[in-house]
Amino acid sequence: MFKRYLLAPGPTPVPHEALLAMAAPVLHHRTPQFAEVFRKVAAGSKVLFGTRQPVLPLASSGTGAMEAAVTNTLSAGDRVLVVSGGKFGERWAEIARAHGLEAIEIAVEWGAAVDPGQVAEALRRHRGVRAVLMQHSETSTTALHPLEAIAALTRDTDVLLIVDGITSVGVIETRMDEVGIDVLVTGSQKAIMLPPGLALIALSDKAWAAADRSTLPRYYFDLAKARASFAEDSTAYTPAISFIVGLEAVYRLIEEQGGWPAVYRRHRILAEATRRGVEAMGLRLLAPSSPSPAATGVWVPEGVDGGALTKYLRDVMGVTVAGGQGKLKGKILRLGHIGYADTFDVIVGLSAVEMALRQFGTSVVLGRGPAAAQEILLQMYQPCGGE
Repeated sequence: MFKRYLLAPGPTPVPHEALLAMAAPVLHHRTPQFAEVFRKVAAGSKVLFGTRQPVLPLASSGTGAMEAAVTNTLSAGDRVLVVSGGKFGERWAEIARAHGLEAIEIAVEWGAAVDPGQVAEALRRHRGVRAVLMQHSETSTTALHPLEAIAALTRDTDVLLIVDGITSVGVIETRMDEVGIDVLVTGSQKAIMLPPGLALIALSDKAWAAADRSTLPRYYFDLAKARASFAEDSTAYTPAISFIVGLEAVYRLIEEQGGWPAVYRRHRILAEATRRGVEAMGLRLLAPSSPSPAATGVWVPEGVDGGALTKYLRDVMGVTVAGGQGKLKGKILRLGHIGYADTFDVIVGLSAVEMALRQFGTSVVLGRGPAAAQEILLQMYQPCGGE
């Protein structure tokens, strides 16, 4: 028997409650039955995003929502700042330039968080900036950017703050309205615990005003059309019906298990345990000063091919983790602890890495990493007040 474990930062495992809901006969999307599900999902998504604004579902990956964020709020020739500290920061710049925007990149060392002072200085130096585009959690480097500090720079200005929350929404409490995020996007295959294929996006009042002025072409991802249909408990075009049904099941499951505060607590504990475990093995964290609670990145030991190690873990041991992207390819491993993950996913992941490293000739004391993690993971079985 060969059992497989999916321990990457996305896609992530899907709970059986959501799988069963998605396997039910498909509802027609122009019926009262679907409208009832849609209303429940709409209400749950507002709680998740921390907003009073409509959270619009899009039948796409998170990248589709990123593009919709740009095409609905900006115009050709607009100047934008891009926090570029990883593969997905680079993607913001690529999307902006594809649509004729002037993208000014704020270079951040991969594995580090952006200094809010860099953003403030760039806003002073470059006149006429219309938006700041950033990740909250940069998945490729497992670094967490200081979102609230950057929001403080744009909140009371005409500059939009457009945020990729694909590996932070549902991992960290999101307070879109309170913090001052103008556009927030996420995807289904991360903390939302669904397969890839559904994106969510919300705009602030300031962003909706910008949408009225935007002249970039859009059709399928026209968010004004989506908002008009949202008000009628529907979508402008055929939605990802089974995904929305699955999302309603996910929201119900989360509520039954303690609500979002319990989810955020679980992510904090799993992340801390994973970091403690890999450090006990003697591995160096990729993002030691500002690690994301969604995934932990580690440098592979000198002389070990990270790509070969990742392949060995997947194909021989049945444990899928993520390797490096871009300039980090072959140099790191990324262990996900996001979404449908618990105590023993961390133990499996750390044990597999130890065993694989031993097979690759690295001197590793077996059991040291999982033991260190267990000291933290015991918190999972204490009441919230016992931390």
